[in-house]
Amino acid sequence: QVQLVESGGGLVQAGGSLRLSCAASGIIFSISAMGWYRQAPGKQRELVAAISSGGSTNYADSVKGRFTISRDNAKNMLFLQMNSLKPEDTAVYYCNADQPPSGSFYYRTRYWGQGTQVTVSS
Repeated sequence: QVQLVESGGGLVQAGGSLRLSCAASGIIFSISAMGWYRQAPGKQRELVAAISSGGSTNYADSVKGRFTISRDNAKNMLFLQMNSLKPEDTAVYYCNADQPPSGSFYYRTRYWGQGTQVTVSS
């Protein structure tokens, strides 16, 4: 059974920091591309940051220079360090796994966590 469990969200003042974590199980983490997405009320879900199995990263323009995505393949963990937070960063943040075909995974499959709320007050 695949599980992606996010943690680390909360309420923070503008200019503050939070670190999100995602614990993955049931996937072949080391070969999966991983990402953080967010969805604000009334808006579509959007990519915040992504990291390939090899460690290459890309970021939404709105978070470049403020957020850092990282992964620990030994612990099957994904992280998002968020600094200089702004009220417009307020959203539910979701962990995403892009599992390629391998072993018991016959097809490329994407999985989502349940989300963690981040609220930035002005």
